[in-house]
Amino acid sequence: MEWSSESAAVRRHRGTAERREGQAAASHPQREASAQEDARGGGRMRGKTDNGGGSRGAKTALSEARTALALALYLLALRALVQLSLQRLVLSRTPGLQGDFDARQARDYLEHITAIGPRTTGSTENEILTVQYLLEQIRLIEAQSSSLHSISVDIQRPTGSFSIDFLGGFTSYYDNITNLVVKLEPREGAKYAVLANCHFDSVANSPGASDDAVSCAVMLEVLRVMSASPEPLQHAVVFLFNGAEENVLQASHGFITQHPWASLIRAFINLEAAGVGGKELVFQTGSPEYEKSGPENPWLVQAYVSAAKHPFASVVAQEVFQSGIIPSDTDFRIYRDFGNIPGIDLAFIENGYIYHTKYDTADRILIDSIQRAGDNILAVLKHLATSDMLASSSEYRHGSMVFFDVLGLLVIAYPSRVGSIINYMVVMAVVLYLGKKLLQPKHRNANYMRDFLCGLGITFISWFTSLVTVLIIAVFVSLVGQSLSWYNYFYIAVCLYGTATVAKIILIHTLAKRFYYMNASDLYLGELFFDTSLFVHCAFLVALTYQGFCSAFMSAVWVAFPLLTKLCVYKDFKKHGAQGRFIALYFLGMFIPYLYGLYLIWAVFEMFTPILGRSGSEIPPDVRWVSLCSPDWPGTHSVDQAGLELRNPPASASQVLGLRACAATAQHQLTAITFIYLVNSTKKTILTLILVCAVTFLLVCSGAFFPYSSNPESPKPKRVFLQHVSRTFHNLEGSVVKRDSGIWINGFDYTGMSHVTPHIPEINDTIRAHCEETAPLCGFPWYLPVHFLIRKNWYLPAPEISPRNPAHFRLVSKEKMPWDSVRLTFEAAAFGGIAIKSTQRYVTGCPGTCSVDHSGLEVRDRSALPPSAGTTGMCHHCPAQRPSHMSFYVRTHKGSTLSQWSLGNGIPVTSRGGDYFVFYSHGLQASAWQFWIEVQVSEEQPEGMVTVAIAAHYLSGENKRSSQLDALKEKFPDWSFPSAWVSTYSLFVF
Repeated sequence: MEWSSESAAVRRHRGTAERREGQAAASHPQREASAQEDARGGGRMRGKTDNGGGSRGAKTALSEARTALALALYLLALRALVQLSLQRLVLSRTPGLQGDFDARQARDYLEHITAIGPRTTGSTENEILTVQYLLEQIRLIEAQSSSLHSISVDIQRPTGSFSIDFLGGFTSYYDNITNLVVKLEPREGAKYAVLANCHFDSVANSPGASDDAVSCAVMLEVLRVMSASPEPLQHAVVFLFNGAEENVLQASHGFITQHPWASLIRAFINLEAAGVGGKELVFQTGSPEYEKSGPENPWLVQAYVSAAKHPFASVVAQEVFQSGIIPSDTDFRIYRDFGNIPGIDLAFIENGYIYHTKYDTADRILIDSIQRAGDNILAVLKHLATSDMLASSSEYRHGSMVFFDVLGLLVIAYPSRVGSIINYMVVMAVVLYLGKKLLQPKHRNANYMRDFLCGLGITFISWFTSLVTVLIIAVFVSLVGQSLSWYNYFYIAVCLYGTATVAKIILIHTLAKRFYYMNASDLYLGELFFDTSLFVHCAFLVALTYQGFCSAFMSAVWVAFPLLTKLCVYKDFKKHGAQGRFIALYFLGMFIPYLYGLYLIWAVFEMFTPILGRSGSEIPPDVRWVSLCSPDWPGTHSVDQAGLELRNPPASASQVLGLRACAATAQHQLTAITFIYLVNSTKKTILTLILVCAVTFLLVCSGAFFPYSSNPESPKPKRVFLQHVSRTFHNLEGSVVKRDSGIWINGFDYTGMSHVTPHIPEINDTIRAHCEETAPLCGFPWYLPVHFLIRKNWYLPAPEISPRNPAHFRLVSKEKMPWDSVRLTFEAAAFGGIAIKSTQRYVTGCPGTCSVDHSGLEVRDRSALPPSAGTTGMCHHCPAQRPSHMSFYVRTHKGSTLSQWSLGNGIPVTSRGGDYFVFYSHGLQASAWQFWIEVQVSEEQPEGMVTVAIAAHYLSGENKRSSQLDALKEKFPDWSFPSAWVSTYSLFVF
């Protein structure tokens, strides 16, 4: 079909019109302006009486090839600038001076920490070796510190419990976990403090270099520099090295709710990671008021803006993260919600493919990444520690901020109320611009309103049909088993879904131009659809501003700059038509919105693409990819490998942020729509896009693009969890009714085991795990309650495994309470002992906790001290109990309800699906875990009133491994990352 060709009658009419205009111009030059005004204001041609038809001539129609090439080169040049900005980590590489942050020293700390190996809570590596290394370095730092400063050190081992609304809610319990706290303050002391937080624990089977050893290394170096500085401090700086963040934020809760220094804290900086290296992004600021009125405490943003040497921050990232679309949470949430303290959350976001895997090693983190993070943290902490605002921070807590960096060079920040004023001023400018056309004499705009409304309809139809098209492609790709083809080749997503989207939009508008606007001039249509695009952007701007989103500034940019550009090029456009000069001026005027739009979009995809590779087995990731532009898509949850930190966003917030993502994508498309109506044809462009999409589609469906990679330089592994499980089911009488053992296999993406089966034939659909309908969480030892996201799992029969220190679970008592409920008291414990070499002796059995004077360091432990506490040297606590991690599940029977328990705040919290889930972990020498639940029974049932289960996870030590597990791991291909451990599941009915 010749979509852009004209009928013979129209061509004849256009030629006649051109000749008539040429003659008129020769004899009456003064008519030219009037004719051009007609072409602008009433350019719809109604037979031979219209003088606007001449604008279809060569003078105004753009060359398709030149326009497409210019647009492509323009976008590629902007993309290169964005890439250059993202890769330039530090602005200058001057040699480190005395008093400056030294990345080489921080790297030395990092390499020593990661050399210890994986550091799961409760392991020797985490509780003893890492703590010992950190204490040794702090001792050296203290020896070099200035006499102006005082350093105090405390080893805290808190016990506590809290409920959190991950996955619809579950409860966390921790016992004797480890926090290493250092307070740097003026010699005379300080009444207030700022907190810097990192965590030195890691997920199982990962060195945890980026998450979060590098942050702890940065904090050590910042402590060294600040303690040696001759500049006095006004306030204290508390450095918290917490040892249980990967256990659902337990250590930060223990500190902020129990440590005596917590009362001094007026602000905090949290250092985290969602990727390996690159730039650290400020993706959260504010306080608990966010849920109601936006991220408050604007003085913190101003502190970062004033102090950071290499800024990388955006309120867009903040609102995306706090909506719940990003599948994770950090210690920021604990300090904000349980401590009522404002703070700043920073995280590395680059290369999330290897986050929480064995590839997260120190050598993959560039020295410049460490330098920029250290420069920023040091500068911001110094600023806060000498700020008058810290002492009276409550006076500056109200009001939110709009903030964003400009290619990492500087940060622009202003109050959101000022942003709202700016936004509405931009809206008023659009109203005046469009209103002027509506108020023109009737003969000049008779068709404008109708064409404008039709243009809006055509625009939305093009969006809808393009979305449907790419969804169909995504579903088909998933059905043929080729999901995640773009995971290892990012450009595949662009070539498959990007080209399909653009081709469909161009096609719809070309058909409209051909069959509906067939008698309209190019200039008229170009201006009409410019106005349509401006109106759509303005509608986004009004909606986001009204909802209180600070990220509305992006829509303001995409309204203000096109409008200014239009006003600047209008005279040239009217005089010369849409020629090369117009394109150059238009691209120049749109430089800032296009550049910043690409800058943000690329950062978002840098973060989201790896997440889609661990987003669960239920929703195809290709459909998720497409649905990022759909505000109503329900799949806003993902699984964070090993950490498994998820949360449920408020529906309204996620929908509006989905709309925000859709708007960001549409903004680039809308401004290009004008060119569809200005070019002389779109046939070659559409055919080229269709050809690219079709070829890519065929290659994807044929399996040409394998989604994973074992490339040592840039691995993109498939994540798999393997648990060697022994399961035991008891009935109401306490008799064993079922016992089995096997290796339970979970793949964390939609492809399941389809790519693994050719390498390991025994893992196939014949061993798919079946849900035990009467058992909590289907009768399997879920580490956290993510069973609704990962329904595809496999159970390979294997010999029974017997851990050396098995978990013992028993009913301690059953009491009838005065308020007609039954209280069941349980105890879970496992005892054993290992010998740990101390500085001067071996400690066997670990009789108790101890505290020592370590070379002058003030080391305090608020636990009861045994007689041996005075022994000199490093006294190690012994991880004598195993397992360090357990999960407790409860399912009430018909006629029974769980009314209260001794966990959390006393109010039982159900997880999704109706079962109750309690996550437990302990550090060193924890006592037996004893707790109670109360069950309200309205009617007696012969099957009992409640079913409970206890799952034990052996994530470290000799109990973690089995010969069958090791043998299966060896069979996995090198492009996969199997994380393996031993676990048990025991079910009881009461």
